[in-house]
Amino acid sequence: MADKKTDTPAEDAEQPAPAKSKKLLILIIVAVLVVVLAAGGAFLLLGKKKNAEEGGEEEEAAAEVAKAKKKKDEAPPVFVNLEPFVVNLVPETGDQYLRLAIAVEMEDPKGEGTIKAHMPKIRNAITLLLSSKKASELTPREGKEKLALELKDAINIVLEPPAPPKKPKPGEKPKPPVIEGPVQSVLFTDFIIQ
Repeated sequence: MADKKTDTPAEDAEQPAPAKSKKLLILIIVAVLVVVLAAGGAFLLLGKKKNAEEGGEEEEAAAEVAKAKKKKDEAPPVFVNLEPFVVNLVPETGDQYLRLAIAVEMEDPKGEGTIKAHMPKIRNAITLLLSSKKASELTPREGKEKLALELKDAINIVLEPPAPPKKPKPGEKPKPPVIEGPVQSVLFTDFIIQ
């Protein structure tokens, strides 16, 4: 039995050793996980900080563009009043005429000088456009709104003629030119049909 007692303490000594090695292994794994997680967290924070600095430059540029646009939008509109027009309309029920006065809204404060420099051409374009209309076309609100857009395009064509349209490919419909220019809108200040 003495041998059994000596064997038992030896066996007992061996059993706690695997328990200690398991605990040690778990502690090492936990320590490695903590280090990996800490390194990953630091990497993410540094990456976000770097992106924030880069994004900050982009945000500053976007803010400057927004400020310039806001400043442009805050500028008071420039309106140029044109002399009244009196034209004969296309006859429907006898002779009819249109007396029209308009104000032109410009995007540039120097636009009044541009309008005055081109006034003969502008008046000609407007007179030709107005004299091609019928009273029944101009009486409803939609007709007046359509006329305002046509007048805006006519004035913009005089001020900044569009580039000639490209020839369409065979079987393709020609695209109408996009008319852009310094005139933002045309407003009626007097509109009488008789």
